[in-house]
Amino acid sequence: MSSGQGRVDVQIEQKSSDDTPTGNEHPNTCPSCGSHYRDDELARTLRVCPQCGHHFPVRARERIEQLADPGSFDEEDAELRSADPLEFFDLRPYAERLVEAELATGLGDAIVCGRATIEGEECRLAVMDFSFMGGSMGSVVGEKFARACESAAAGGVPLVCIAASGGARMQEGILALMQLPKTICAIEDLHESGGVLLSVLTHPTTGGVLASFASLGDVVLAEPGALMSFAGPRVVAQTTREKLPDDFGLAESNYRFGHVDAIVPRDELRPTVSKLLRLFGRS
Repeated sequence: MSSGQGRVDVQIEQKSSDDTPTGNEHPNTCPSCGSHYRDDELARTLRVCPQCGHHFPVRARERIEQLADPGSFDEEDAELRSADPLEFFDLRPYAERLVEAELATGLGDAIVCGRATIEGEECRLAVMDFSFMGGSMGSVVGEKFARACESAAAGGVPLVCIAASGGARMQEGILALMQLPKTICAIEDLHESGGVLLSVLTHPTTGGVLASFASLGDVVLAEPGALMSFAGPRVVAQTTREKLPDDFGLAESNYRFGHVDAIVPRDELRPTVSKLLRLFGRS
């Protein structure tokens, strides 16, 4: 294919979440109260601001360390990598973006799956990482989640999913969108086997991930202040031309309307998930 064929030139709006530092701002500056922290200080508090309770983003492997018993996590399907069947090109080739994301994060894609125990309770973990291309769901994310469902069903243990995503990955087009029904079917198969999905929504969980597996847990938990909305507040406000409530799309609003079962602070997440594993686990 010649260089002028198969390329889609688009203008990409640069977006940053409230947790993304700008300019010379220190990366561990709390966006809510402005407090500054060292890495080790935030690590001791599970990356939660001790002054105001703001929950900083957590990378996938750090999240696993927070939840799983030491040394118990055994990663599965780490070798899977996204292909580029559409030869997608916006301002840069998709293949180049994938390599850059892997070098920056040390991950093969935006989800890490494997076996683990949490306070002695066996489970399967599927943990998303927003640092890898905004936690977007492409074919590999969908495949790894589906395999995690199969592994949980085969082992007769619950699946614990920690979601953090900007939605389906646009560079994979329809292939990414087809991961919505694929992951939903995988959960149906898990349920038919008698299995359980425990879903934890973190900031942000949006788009196709929220519209598929993230919302289908037998129990759905959320971290305080997490955004969980199909589209962000700014997009919704521009579309509807209406002023939205200050807590639109946040965990607290979703809890009020019954979309999540509980809002769990990060320091309570491990014992809460462990309690649920004891409740739903089976021999």
